[in-house]
Amino acid sequence: MKSTTNISVRALVEFLLKEGDINVSKDTLADTKAMQMGAKLHRKIQKSMGTNYSSEVSFKHTTVVEYNGEEYEILVEGRADGVIEKGEFGDSHKVIDAHRKSYAMDKEGELICTDKVIIDEIKCVMGDVSLIEKPYMVHLAQAKCYAYCYCKENEYSKEDEIAVRITYCQMKTEQMKYFHEIFTFGQLIEFYDGLMSEYVKWVDFQVKWQRLRNKSAKELEFPFEYRKGQKQLAQDVYRTIIREKLLYIEAPTGVGKTISTTFPAIKAMGEELLSKVFYLTARTTNGMAAINAIDLMCAKGLACKSITLTAKDKMCILDKPDCNPRACERAKGHFDRVNDAVFDLINNETKITRQVILDYAAKHNVCPFEFGLDVSIWCDVIVGDYNYAFDPNVYLRRFFQNDKKNDYLYLVDEAHNLVQRARSMYSASLIKEELLQLNSYVKTYDKKLSSHINACNKIMLSLKRQSDDMHVINSEEIMSLVFRLMEVVSHMDKLLSSNIQVDNAQEARNIYFNIRNFINTYDGISDDYTVYTDYTTTGDFVLNLCCMNPARLLKEYLSKGKSAVFFSATLLPIDYYKEQLAGSSEDYAVYAQSTFSLDNRLIMVANDVSTKYTRRNEKEYIKIAAYIEEFVNAKQGNYLVFFPSYKYMEDVAKHLNAYEDVLVYQKNNMTEEEREEFLSGFEEQNDRLHIGMAVMGGVFSEGIDLIGNRLIGTVIVGCGLPMVCNERELFKTYYDDNGRNGFDYAYLYDGMNKVQQSVGRVIRTATDVGAILMLDERLLTDAYIRLFPREWYPYKVVNRTTMGKCLKEFYDKFV
Repeated sequence: MKSTTNISVRALVEFLLKEGDINVSKDTLADTKAMQMGAKLHRKIQKSMGTNYSSEVSFKHTTVVEYNGEEYEILVEGRADGVIEKGEFGDSHKVIDAHRKSYAMDKEGELICTDKVIIDEIKCVMGDVSLIEKPYMVHLAQAKCYAYCYCKENEYSKEDEIAVRITYCQMKTEQMKYFHEIFTFGQLIEFYDGLMSEYVKWVDFQVKWQRLRNKSAKELEFPFEYRKGQKQLAQDVYRTIIREKLLYIEAPTGVGKTISTTFPAIKAMGEELLSKVFYLTARTTNGMAAINAIDLMCAKGLACKSITLTAKDKMCILDKPDCNPRACERAKGHFDRVNDAVFDLINNETKITRQVILDYAAKHNVCPFEFGLDVSIWCDVIVGDYNYAFDPNVYLRRFFQNDKKNDYLYLVDEAHNLVQRARSMYSASLIKEELLQLNSYVKTYDKKLSSHINACNKIMLSLKRQSDDMHVINSEEIMSLVFRLMEVVSHMDKLLSSNIQVDNAQEARNIYFNIRNFINTYDGISDDYTVYTDYTTTGDFVLNLCCMNPARLLKEYLSKGKSAVFFSATLLPIDYYKEQLAGSSEDYAVYAQSTFSLDNRLIMVANDVSTKYTRRNEKEYIKIAAYIEEFVNAKQGNYLVFFPSYKYMEDVAKHLNAYEDVLVYQKNNMTEEEREEFLSGFEEQNDRLHIGMAVMGGVFSEGIDLIGNRLIGTVIVGCGLPMVCNERELFKTYYDDNGRNGFDYAYLYDGMNKVQQSVGRVIRTATDVGAILMLDERLLTDAYIRLFPREWYPYKVVNRTTMGKCLKEFYDKFV
């Protein structure tokens, strides 16, 4: 039985024939706004071409190719922009000729008329079309593929000829330039057969690998004995995939949520329900859990290719990424070498780590970051940051470019983090002072560009004069600014794609990308946004497009896949997270029962202390220090104390001088090495006190595993409420106005999530024993108690007098 593979004409030629350098200065148009402009201009050009011009003509052709003893059917399909069957331009010749001053023709400045059929391929570009000396290889190749299909369908002989035309159109001026070539059908047969001969090796690899993967996945057994509730959780995930729904899982620490979500995903892949699994995380370290789960299954016989994608700045061979051939030897000629590098790697590796990517990239002299993205196409499980799936600026266009729904599953780890991350992804800001900075970089190269920047600055100055503080405005008030910014972007496109060496080019490019992001964000603005002006901490004037509810935009990206599973140990209240993360009444939510013995943990909440601003004084700091002192003295070992801020940590630490030798502190903006050093002090065999002082919501409050005696107790100081600020108050107002409890949405849920994460550091495995102390009487009010997860019950209410007795009774059980 022949295996059939489908691929579009464009994907085929771009994959096999893309050539040349990586050059971010030339690649400035890869955004949705530009694509929409290009599609609109496409249609305008097609309509102007007269009655003999047929638009969007569909072609498809199946080729049977033999390779390594197997036969493959390769179905190639696509739509030609235009077919001119009568060999003349009809009325369009007059239309175009009437605008001869605005249009460039072919090299001679004339339209070519021919008695042959013409296949037209239209490409809309931002650069000056007069500078294009010959058609790009992939554009010509597309037209040749359509010409081949036309000849095949119309039974041409090898000697018969057909013409192809590449039409370039400048997106702003609509200036056009044509390139024509005539081919015999015999030449096109040779060209097309060459494409098939090259592509079939990739088809052979993919078919045979998927066959092996699917067989191994079908035979795979769960790698452990199921814990209580774990089998049900795996079944819930599988059922969600089959029904193409969203699933939200509140899964306490130790439930085994990673293996319980990845295992059913792999089983579904074996049944050909899925083609890819995206395991998405907020932190690189969180992705290791997924890789470890895949490793466990591979040890049981699974054949699976996994890849971990890493941020560009951590993959780049330069000290600072500069993606152009003048600055980077890997960028020069990257596309000439990258396919060989990809084929080499995928045929020799299954667990594709950052180091594996770096090694093969060095071997083939290609950019490791772009290389890793290309490799991911051939992988089964892709592990990476949320932004690879959901961020409009950096999402993986290789997978999500079209509106087509794909057989993808999103496994979203630590999903509580996605709410704030998504709000940030879909928000944008414009800083007045950056416009002035950009003008200083470019004014000597383009006077018109400088004029447009000055016009934008004038509008920003007018907005600034409206208020000395935060000020909410209507989105329509900045429409004129956005139009001016579009002019800036248009001129910047030309400047950056030229050979002019702009001063501070990287800084100018960063501001340009920020402006473009602002325009794109404004283009999609709706009633789930608030537009306001404010001032940064350094006094710069900023215009903000703030996404208040990311659900609508997240849903757009989620719709490109089949299903999604959001899971976290702190996804309460679940209805709030369903609302923010694009859930509907038809989607599912489950609470995974904790498998840990309640006897192994003690949870205490103090009722006589608070971190309220009105009670931040020496008396309260002394009381909190006394609580900490008594808590850690009850048993020698490793402890973490979480504070609401660095300042609060310092104020309490002043009263713990007797413990100075055993205290270690989290610092702001710690490096990876500093974080590792901080955690290394929590040793399994420790017969003395070791106390880590950290901040709630920071790098040590989630995503770390201090198992066994590496952590025996945690103190949480405060209830995690974010600081009051203008943006938080806008969230509060927005949700109050939309029938919700604004305080809960803006402050309470976020704060309580930090508390839950901090509590979760203690009990990590079924054999762990630990004590938890929460210090804020507000946690005993109804608003907070209703957010307590089930596994916190029963808890003990204590004060300075009773806490010691509770601790003694708890530890005596293990003597």
